[in-house]
This record gives sequence, structure tokens and C-alpha cells, in this order.
Amino acid sequence: MTKKRVLKTKTFARWMYKNDLRSANLLKAVEEMEDGLIDANLGSNLYKKRIALAGEGKRSGARVIVASRLLKHWFFIFGFAKNEKSNISKDELLYLQETAKRLLNLDEREINTAISIGEIKELKTHDK
Repeated sequence: MTKKRVLKTKTFARWMYKNDLRSANLLKAVEEMEDGLIDANLGSNLYKKRIALAGEGKRSGARVIVASRLLKHWFFIFGFAKNEKSNISKDELLYLQETAKRLLNLDEREINTAISIGEIKELKTHDK
């Protein structure tokens, strides 16, 4: 059986850095989602989760979009601060659902290749 992997796209990693979001926040969010604490099911294996930003609580913090079948792979693919926008548009949702489909259909070899070329970064549990 394949172990759980928590991954982030290159675009998400840039957004995360700009918003001073830590890997520990993402790993905690995955644990919460595994426990059923999901803020919204957006369909097509896409989920929205609130994450607190530095100095702010979850309510006024960030929203992240995660692609997962709620099992072994968790892909953080999009994020936005609540003060930037209230939600994603229908066009963004369609794009993110397509992205989720592509990512969730990658096999381990393809994921490792994407990591090696820098398109995806993997979070390790010691990143907490």
C-alpha cells in the first residue's frame, strides 16, 4: 500500500511563501480533513479548507483548495486570503476540478518526476 503523501503545486508554494503560511499549517489541515473537518466539498475530489494565517484566526485567514480522494494523496493547488476574495468563481472552479483530475490520476513515478523537475513539492511530516 502506498503511504500518504502531502504535496503542493509550484504555484501554490509561491502563494504560500507570499502569505507566510507554514508547512505545519498544511499538515494540520490534512489531519483535520482526515477527521472529517472539511469546510466545503467542491465536487470532483476538490475540497476547501480554512487555515489560519499568522496573527489571524481561521475565520479571517486563508482558504485553500485541496485535491484528494481523502486517502493517500493530498494536493494543495490554490489558496487565497479571505480579505482578497470571498470565494472562487465558476470558471476557477472548473479549472481547479480539471487540475485535480489530472493530479489525482498521476502514478507514483509521475509524481516523483514532477517533484524532481520542481512542478510539485512534497511536505514531509518532519516539516511540522
